[in-house]
Amino acid sequence: MFGAWVIWAGLDQANHGLDSQDVGYQIVSEHRAAVHSQISVDPGTTARCAVQVLDKSFTIVGWKVITLPKSADRTRNVTTDVNTTTRGVTGLIHDCWVP
Repeated sequence: MFGAWVIWAGLDQANHGLDSQDVGYQIVSEHRAAVHSQISVDPGTTARCAVQVLDKSFTIVGWKVITLPKSADRTRNVTTDVNTTTRGVTGLIHDCWVP
């Protein structure tokens, strides 16, 4: 059991302090939304995030993967323009990872 914990704890440390927070969104038009988020990752680390826009039925109508290049700053405010197939009603970060 201890060995499993050591492996789990070691893998958990590989997240590079990655954290994302939804800040807001703006439905710009019938086929475009802007998603505002705050993403934190250890300085000098590249990160990628999947941003999605949902309609009133919670169906994904827009999706975009963004890359945050290495930076000296830990936390960055990011606005992502996402094209949509139909009018969205909300936008958010789906997931972030270190490639």
